[in-house]
Amino acid sequence: MPDIKLSDGKKIPFSKTIDGFEIAKIISKSLAKDACVMSVNGELKDLSFVINNDVEVKIITSKDKEGLDVIRHDAAHILAMAVQELFKGTQVTIGPVIENGFYYDFARKEPFTDEDLKKIEKKMVEIVDRNDLTKREVWKRDEAIKHFKKIGENYKAEIIKDIPKEEEISIYYHGEWHDLCKGPHLSSTGKVGKAFKLLKVSGAYWRGDSSNEMLQRIYGTCWSNKGDLEKYILRLEEAEKRDHRKLGKEMDLFHFREESPGAVFWHHKGWSLFQMLINYMRLKQRNAGYKEINTPEILDKTLWEKSGHWEKFGEHMYTSKTPDQKVFAIKPMNCPGCIQVFNQGLKSYRDLPLKLSEFGKVHRYEPSGALHGLMRVRAFTQDDAHIFCTEEQITEECLIVTNLILEIYKDLGFENVLLKYSDRPEIRVGDDKVWDKSESALLEAVKKSKLKYEINKGEGAFYGPKIEFVLRDAIGRDWQCGTLQVDLNLPSRLGASYVASDGSKKIPVMLHRALFGSLERFIGILIEHYAGKLPLWLAPLQIVVLPIASEFDDYAKKIFQQCIKAGINTEVDLKNQKINYKIREHSLSKVPLLFICGQKELSNNSVTIRKLGSEKQETLPLVEAIENISNMNKLPIN
Repeated sequence: MPDIKLSDGKKIPFSKTIDGFEIAKIISKSLAKDACVMSVNGELKDLSFVINNDVEVKIITSKDKEGLDVIRHDAAHILAMAVQELFKGTQVTIGPVIENGFYYDFARKEPFTDEDLKKIEKKMVEIVDRNDLTKREVWKRDEAIKHFKKIGENYKAEIIKDIPKEEEISIYYHGEWHDLCKGPHLSSTGKVGKAFKLLKVSGAYWRGDSSNEMLQRIYGTCWSNKGDLEKYILRLEEAEKRDHRKLGKEMDLFHFREESPGAVFWHHKGWSLFQMLINYMRLKQRNAGYKEINTPEILDKTLWEKSGHWEKFGEHMYTSKTPDQKVFAIKPMNCPGCIQVFNQGLKSYRDLPLKLSEFGKVHRYEPSGALHGLMRVRAFTQDDAHIFCTEEQITEECLIVTNLILEIYKDLGFENVLLKYSDRPEIRVGDDKVWDKSESALLEAVKKSKLKYEINKGEGAFYGPKIEFVLRDAIGRDWQCGTLQVDLNLPSRLGASYVASDGSKKIPVMLHRALFGSLERFIGILIEHYAGKLPLWLAPLQIVVLPIASEFDDYAKKIFQQCIKAGINTEVDLKNQKINYKIREHSLSKVPLLFICGQKELSNNSVTIRKLGSEKQETLPLVEAIENISNMNKLPIN
């Protein structure tokens, strides 16, 4: 009979088989009430799962991430139930949990409307109130296919056909309604609660393939309580106000065109912001010992075959065939080109670590439906660097890179950073001893950062372990930006080597390092984090000079010239419009400072300063005002 080991280490012996409901009751009545599912030897199971041998058990509640995910999964099922009760003949396809919620894809000829979403949400509340019981059954494959075809669920039948033969065909019932699903699930629909909301409808191809039929995807969000739901809805509303696409237009930074989907048309102000970030990065990297290089954007297919990218990434690469029948590819990443620079000339162990940085423009094909402003593009600039080092130098270099990344994020206003550490996957290259050393080095760097971190078991790249740096922005959203990866594979593939102290030829370890990842995406994140109100040193336009009437235009031009001479990005607005209109216009475009001048300012050789977001004004002598702003307008370089 089973001995149950609890997550706190306590063991409870039982004289008979037992399920999760009984275990939760024995621990405490409150836990039994809050229990969602349970973890049995690390695998999530329904509370009804019967245990008949010695195992380790943890009862999962809505306070656990796994518990909230199960609640969201049940909410997806309840969405499908509601749709099929309201709209007969609608087929269900798949309905997974996603970040902050869930979705379900439906096959229906008529499009769902906003009014339909309200009806569906109301029906979902009714289903929760019904408290339909949940049960799981295992069916034979042929019977399942026959059953779903019979009831008109052809998509489900197709999914079952593709399930590996060794896997069970698991069916979950909520009352009479049932669906193909691995689970686990809550014990009844009432356990979901009512902290959910349907958000929108969009199109989605069956199985993500544009050659398949278009389905309708309904998105929803779900939380463990109404307070968290309300906070999330407020966050969505705030995110809409901060949308970088909207702010980018108001600030005159960039635009997109159908003639070049997924590529940015940078305007003067946007390109100034782009270059300011690069200048800041150049200084930080130069101080950290990096040497900047630049490699070709187009390389022969044979190099991509040697590197392994052609096999693993070929479908995302743009290619061209020349008249002499050679095939070239626009680079989707910078690594192979960087190794060609390393390979020029004999390298000694004394040259290592060698840090080569590159602001390399790369191109990757993304489906048009996945493109999203600056956040998901086809052409972008990576702030790449590759550090060539010995195995003995891995630890120190990982620590140096981690500290540099955290320092840069802090300069840019991101102090809430989470690290995700991923170790060796099952399929990998390289010697296990080198993996041991690499993983140990990366994990030590993570721990010494003293930041929160998560371990993603087995999620490393096939060539080495990695760290992902996740930023939390001003409204609580997480963005995965920087990466640090240890590569035990590519230097060998492309013939990189150095002469060791004993005169032998050795292959260097290569650290892939990106601080922002994509400059385009990071600029989008910055715009939304600051709601367009960028720090003065980053603002593409820092001051606009506004004369209150045309007779003060000459004085406004004088102020403009002195600001430009002091290195401040300045414009002068001489349009024949009222001063209040100009103030509103430039405040909307998020100009940090307005210099206003009239008779009083002309007489005193002064300027009246109005800061973005404030109605208060301050008048200072012009020389003092420019000196103060020049002192503020400095890159945060130590």
